Amino acid sequence: MSVDRVLLAEPRGFCAGVEMAIKALAWMVRAFEPPVYCYHEIVHNQIVVDAFRSQGVQFVDDIEEVPIGRPIMLSAHGSAPEVVASARQRGSFVVDSVCPLVTKVHHEVKVRAAKGYRIVYVGHEGHEEAVGTMAVAPHAIDRVESIEEVDALPEVDGAVALLAQTTLSHRDWEGVAVRVKERFPDVWTPGRSDLCFATTNRQTSLLAMAERCDSIVVIGSANSSNTTALARLASDAGCSNVVRINTAAELPDGLDGVVGVTAGASAPEQLVREVLERLAPEHGIELVRVTDEDEYFPPPRNIRELQTAIECASTVLLGGGMLASPKMDDRSLSASAVLAALDSSQHKGTS
Repeated sequence: MSVDRVLLAEPRGFCAGVEMAIKALAWMVRAFEPPVYCYHEIVHNQIVVDAFRSQGVQFVDDIEEVPIGRPIMLSAHGSAPEVVASARQRGSFVVDSVCPLVTKVHHEVKVRAAKGYRIVYVGHEGHEEAVGTMAVAPHAIDRVESIEEVDALPEVDGAVALLAQTTLSHRDWEGVAVRVKERFPDVWTPGRSDLCFATTNRQTSLLAMAERCDSIVVIGSANSSNTTALARLASDAGCSNVVRINTAAELPDGLDGVVGVTAGASAPEQLVREVLERLAPEHGIELVRVTDEDEYFPPPRNIRELQTAIECASTVLLGGGMLASPKMDDRSLSASAVLAALDSSQHKGTS
């Protein structure tokens, strides 16, 4: 491997929704004896999932697998209403870590369906976010992801609404959305796009450097929709050598020249650092920044209540007064630091 320079995309890696979900699950690991149960993978990244598995978190794809009375986390991708209801019946403490942007789409589905709209939802078949969204109003929604599927939709006498999976790429969305609007000229669309700002920002930063790259490395897991969208976009932008990897160990030996590096919205920054170390560019790293991303999603309400309870109890046990209890600044605590702490505690436990 003889890499001349690395172009490093910014923004990259964890989005605000992933940050929120990882920190919420870490609080549950800290507060409860194992096992803590999580419905579906907390985020679509194998390194993150394995880090929590090492702490006793058990990931299930059927909420009925959770024993009665155990703490439950619902994943960031959003869950069907019946899954949420079942979790609340089974769990001793239930946290729904759904991304607020997905919650927005769920709300739009619920409202439009109640008003009698037929909803055309652009999303990937089988993706957890799409499955959960469609379950909000299954009687009123059709999922499509291609122009051919739009053309196959039946005629609709009443009003039509157009919504989307948040992690779609613009290229996945645009052609299909145009065809829906051609078929249903009066279609309703939300005032603010359903497409995730973080997904859009990562794609924009990739496009800003793609034509300068001999190769592009996309860091993230194969089941991450926004990661695979980044890899497709890099190829579509004309880069002849696009490599998607989970870890630095998967880097091919033949990379040379100028190498672009980006990471999907569920990929830890530690993986990026390890990739950069392995590439070891002769002439350094150039940051390709298209915007500053400072969006922040606070923890779910019952996690905030749990944080307060733990902090107050710790203060009292140490002999302090309730008013002296220190307030943790969640915004300043990164999910990457939380994952590093999990890894450190695991090593201490096995040493």
